[in-house]
Amino acid sequence: GEGDIPAATAEDVELAVAAARSAFLLDGGSRWARASGATRAKYLNAIATKIKEKISYLALLETVDSGKPKDEAVADMDDVAACFEFYAGLAEALDGKQHAPISLPMEEFKTYVLKEPIGVVGLITPWNYPLLMATWKVAPALAAGCTAVLKPSELASLTCLELGAICEEVGLPSGVLNIITGLGPDAGAPIASHPHVDKIAFTGSTATGKTIMTAAAQMVKPVSLELGGKSPLVIFDDVADIDKAVEWAMFGCFFNSGQVCSATSRLLLHEKIAERFLDRLVEWAKNIKISDPLEEGCRLGSVISKGQYEKIKKFISTARSEGATILHGGDRPKHLGKGFFIEPTIITDVSTSMQIWREEVFGPVICVKVFKTESEAVELANDTHYGLAGGVISDDLERCERIAK
Repeated sequence: GEGDIPAATAEDVELAVAAARSAFLLDGGSRWARASGATRAKYLNAIATKIKEKISYLALLETVDSGKPKDEAVADMDDVAACFEFYAGLAEALDGKQHAPISLPMEEFKTYVLKEPIGVVGLITPWNYPLLMATWKVAPALAAGCTAVLKPSELASLTCLELGAICEEVGLPSGVLNIITGLGPDAGAPIASHPHVDKIAFTGSTATGKTIMTAAAQMVKPVSLELGGKSPLVIFDDVADIDKAVEWAMFGCFFNSGQVCSATSRLLLHEKIAERFLDRLVEWAKNIKISDPLEEGCRLGSVISKGQYEKIKKFISTARSEGATILHGGDRPKHLGKGFFIEPTIITDVSTSMQIWREEVFGPVICVKVFKTESEAVELANDTHYGLAGGVISDDLERCERIAK
């Protein structure tokens, strides 16, 4: 069926922030900020219970909204429930730590650490893990005693709206969590610049992160940013189990159709195993089941939108025009005539000056370079303006730890 999602404006943000501020400060003595950790934990655990009861329904909504395989969406919902439970435990633990004494060399002075919630927090979240990424922000904020205004991505808002309904079901006090749906400029920007929002947490693109940081800086407002990546996966020739390493390389870049900020989209292979590794990688990539994400056994669904689809295709065509080789994929799967599906794509003959090596694709696209020495691998891994996640695969544990540092 079809439905509508509200497109909020600055007026709606004003109402949401006012409700959050009232719940934080003014609610007749039963303020959320002053509630015990055990009280807040009760609500977080109740939300987790409801999530578990509705896992199938929530996973269906997530799949329909984002195009990710149903199995992955179910796993996401499991993680959502576990996240609420985890922060419920931390909320309870706060009760014994609110006035922690600090030992000083002079007995005449007594010093305590008082942990207090920062206030109203603005949470702006992405479309690749819609409810899970929102939960990573909502659960700790509520556990700490903050109230929140959540703005999910306009491309995938359904499960966050369902979270609002769940909060009503469990009796979460009015105003503690307020959910605003809409476009970034209309609904996200007013949250970032609002004088009564005490902190912003954002996950999304680097460009938008810069805009949010600039807006928050005008009021010297704390900001937590989780932005793009171009992470390396370094694989050495001492690896005994090539198939296991191939599996990790596939998972690192093709999971969730590569729409992951920590996707290992730069594959660095030692020259002694490169040819064998790539043969196996192509063989495995050909066997990934790409289908309707609601179909049983689907392992690669669609990407999120037409805009993202066209952007990924442009990355691939630019790589080809710059002289790279499309070793596998690069196009729509032949058996899928419609929908925003892209084959898992492996690109070789890449130079470090190419766009495909330097910029985040956010799609099922991996680019490959070969190295000879450990020092060369480290230099290639660090050759990016992004912060690094990634990993090292080697049977030499000391080498793994050395490179990780």
